[in-house]
Amino acid sequence: MFLSVVIPTYNRLPILQKCLRALESQRLAVPVDNFEVVLVDDGSTDATVDWIREHADELPHVRLIQQEHGGPAEGRNRGVREARGDGIVFIDSDLVVLPDFLVCHGRALERQWQRSGNRLCFTYGAVINTANFENPTSEPHKLRDLSWAYFATGNVAIDREVLERSGLFDTAFRLYGWEDLELGERLRRMGVVLVRCPEAAGYHWHPPLSLEQIPDLIRVERERARMGLVFFRKHPTRRVRLIIQFTWLHRLLWEVLTLGGLLNERSLRPLLAWLIRNGKPGLAMELLRLPLNRLGVRALFAEARAEGLA
Repeated sequence: MFLSVVIPTYNRLPILQKCLRALESQRLAVPVDNFEVVLVDDGSTDATVDWIREHADELPHVRLIQQEHGGPAEGRNRGVREARGDGIVFIDSDLVVLPDFLVCHGRALERQWQRSGNRLCFTYGAVINTANFENPTSEPHKLRDLSWAYFATGNVAIDREVLERSGLFDTAFRLYGWEDLELGERLRRMGVVLVRCPEAAGYHWHPPLSLEQIPDLIRVERERARMGLVFFRKHPTRRVRLIIQFTWLHRLLWEVLTLGGLLNERSLRPLLAWLIRNGKPGLAMELLRLPLNRLGVRALFAEARAEGLA
């Protein structure tokens, strides 16, 4: 089995270096006999391209593809078109994997192919969130790492032909969010089965929360709202409403949990700062999620009203 690992990246060089070096450390075994890393640089303005070229000898499996900034959906599609493998593995450029990562995906795929008699499946590896930059793979698996998403490109593997039959990613998703779950809806309707593969673990690094990140987190929630409506217009179902939180139940839930907006990013700021100073940025992030969710759901409803969907 030849696997192509497709990674879109945009201005992530420090963690990308760890991501690529972990992939170069893969231990291959049956059924995976070879692999490549198709790195699609999505118009980075940092030193990503220069660093890849300067370290080409250390990265023999990496093929660098460059494109103008177009977003992750366009980047992943470009990566699939350039890939040579018969299986496609998607990970994000801030994911650091273990040495048996690809073999675990390959074995899980092959077991399911033999069991079902077809290739209508994808494997979904574990994603473990960590803020430990120096040693991301030391992070323990936590309850909040569990995900109910059907197809999330942080860590999945799929037969190339099945993926191409789905139509790949919709490039209408140019902002943050939902392009992978939308593809997942099309795969699900094709009868493509999710196979959980927790042994194919990836460690998703993100910096610990700081107060300076809050404006960017708010921007992301607004972008998710806009892309959520792109998702809903394509699949106007109850299931998608629940996925994107486009229900009055979700709106009521976040209003109640934030006391009607009294708990917001401004009123919580002193408490968030105290938690961060005392070494609890993870708890601060979980607390901040309350007003962020309220903001996102309210933005979603506002966008929907403007388009006549609410």
